[in-house]
Amino acid sequence: MATLIGNIAELVTNTTEFGIVHDAALVVEDGRIAWLGAASEAPAADDHWDLSGRTVLPGFVDSHTHLVFDGDRAAEFAARMAGERYDGGGIASTVAATRAADDDRLRGNVLRLVAEARRQGTSTLEIKSGYGLDVDTEQRLLRVAGEFTDETTFLGAHVVPPDIPRAEYVELVIGPMLAACAPLARWIDVFCEPASPHAFDGDEARTILEAGRRAGLDLRVHGNQLAPGPGVALAVELGAASVDHCTYLTDSDVDALAGSSTVATLLPGVEFSTRSPYPDARRLLDAGVTIALATDCNPGTSFTSSMPFVIALAVREMGMTPTEALAAATIGSARSLRRDDIGRIAVGARAHLTGLDAPSHEHLAYRPGTPLTHPLLLD
Repeated sequence: MATLIGNIAELVTNTTEFGIVHDAALVVEDGRIAWLGAASEAPAADDHWDLSGRTVLPGFVDSHTHLVFDGDRAAEFAARMAGERYDGGGIASTVAATRAADDDRLRGNVLRLVAEARRQGTSTLEIKSGYGLDVDTEQRLLRVAGEFTDETTFLGAHVVPPDIPRAEYVELVIGPMLAACAPLARWIDVFCEPASPHAFDGDEARTILEAGRRAGLDLRVHGNQLAPGPGVALAVELGAASVDHCTYLTDSDVDALAGSSTVATLLPGVEFSTRSPYPDARRLLDAGVTIALATDCNPGTSFTSSMPFVIALAVREMGMTPTEALAAATIGSARSLRRDDIGRIAVGARAHLTGLDAPSHEHLAYRPGTPLTHPLLLD
């Protein structure tokens, strides 16, 4: 059955540079885009939706989330707003609550957050483990995450638990934990942040990533969030799909990213929630780096599921235009997942569509906090 979606004021395709078709229509069949173009040239279809002059965007691709957890860290947020610095230590409280939660409770929390994200136009989510830090719980978290997405990431190397020596924990991550978790994950990630006493240095991160690759997982990296460090260089050297945060970058980091296929995923919700400096997206874009935007939805440092909010922050605080921010939240994030079937509206792509109750995509940043988005079709 073919559905014609017509009377679209602005159709954002991401197929050529950015790609916009005005007074547009498209046809969806079997969960894929079958046709798109000027409304005056639309073919016949079995069903017809009239969008009354709204905008249609590719569904947002949220390529960095930590949705499987239990517990609340509102008090930690309040302390940071009063001046306390973030160093990663609060993760331990989420680990304790998550270990104590049963699968049904964890599943219910993920279901709630995914529903929030869907209402705000997100069609694809990556979901990490990382709040278990033991074999059984990390495996449980990935099993729950896999009920909601194919983009699951093993993050046993989130932080070092306080009750285990560092070297012993690295051996646990690359040994029994990886063996248990690799069949449930597509990706492996590591929090490479020597500035934090809780995270992993460059040598430890390399060991973990190389073990993950041998186990058949593709690579992602948390890097350069708290200070300059080896995360970006390591990600580029190993051919990681994405290095995420990128708040503190040297000139050599920017040059390395510009000459690579590694995507710089920026997470401005974190800077909003930690009172940290925002990444310099303009510097990266001007150097030719591919940028993605994501929420980093987690209970400690960015408890938002809203990609429109992230887009507004990127425009207001990081030097991006509304067009650049939307591209980063769609096709840029799709590239960070090495996907070409999402993040764009093209014949053959998945029908992951977001409607915008506005005449242009610029309203995402122009009207922050306003519920303009809604899902149209998901395959």
